[in-house]
Amino acid sequence: MTIDMTIDAARVRSRVWRDGRLVADAIPISEISDRIADPSVLVWVDLLAPTRDELLTVAEELGLDPTAVEDVLEPHERPKVMRHTDHLFFVTYATRIAEPTGDPDGGGRLRLSRVSGFVLPSALVTVRSDTDGLDLDDVLRRWDGNADLLVHGPGALLHGLLDAIVDGQFAAIQRLDDDIEALEDELFEDRADRVFLRRVYGLRKDLVRLRRVVLPMREVVNGLLRHRPADGSELERWYDDLYDHVLRAAEWTECLRDMVTTVFETNLSLQDTRLNTVMKQLAAWAAIIAVPTAVTGWFGQNVPYPGFQEPAGLWLSVALIVVLGGSLYAVFRARDWI
Repeated sequence: MTIDMTIDAARVRSRVWRDGRLVADAIPISEISDRIADPSVLVWVDLLAPTRDELLTVAEELGLDPTAVEDVLEPHERPKVMRHTDHLFFVTYATRIAEPTGDPDGGGRLRLSRVSGFVLPSALVTVRSDTDGLDLDDVLRRWDGNADLLVHGPGALLHGLLDAIVDGQFAAIQRLDDDIEALEDELFEDRADRVFLRRVYGLRKDLVRLRRVVLPMREVVNGLLRHRPADGSELERWYDDLYDHVLRAAEWTECLRDMVTTVFETNLSLQDTRLNTVMKQLAAWAAIIAVPTAVTGWFGQNVPYPGFQEPAGLWLSVALIVVLGGSLYAVFRARDWI
């Protein structure tokens, strides 16, 4: 049985193993069905941004569930794993942090790239939405570095793929952690500009999006562990280690969410403190300025008083202004109002 369709070769990558040894680095898409029919081989096929018609044709030839194909094409599908008659379907997201653009209104830097897949008895079919998120060469190096695991079937391929995705999520979390530490260094500087607030908001937005794809990975890996037979093989221990990594990524994401919330709330508190300081300073200087106003107003009365129309009156008013103003300045300075 062959797939009677044409897909641009640049959008298809494949490999074939037999007994853990690589026997073909690329095969025509028309041979996929025949290769998968051989239980002694292990096949991996990757489709980059296939159209609906291409996916439906592949699904029909390989016996994939039509509802899973719809989930591949759904634009806002959450990470999950579903079991069908003779295959598993999963949705995950590779992550990366884009470099700063210098545009304060550029929005968040987190980039998500969906990676879906079908796990068949002797094959793994992956579907990627774009080329930016997941480094396939890194995945291939993981498979080559643990070639002895490939004798356990497509579960070994799936482990290498998910391990690369989780490591990418760790890298994104680390970058966000570094950005939050940089914000903390600037937090107590005597300034509060709009660029700083945009950066805090952008980090909060990135962490919310990252949390939506990292936390469900616990269910994905746990579901794969639940659907795999507990055969006590080495691969099972590798999946346990992968699940531990997923848990640590989820916990780290939650910690960063609390940290950026704390930075945001602390910045608001510091702004209130700075405002109170400014109000105290204005009140102090207003009180000092009120002294000459009051003294000159008293001596400006159009009635006779000691020193009226005499030089002594001028010097008395000057003395009162200096003494009272200086006293207020000393009191406010002692209380750190000015």
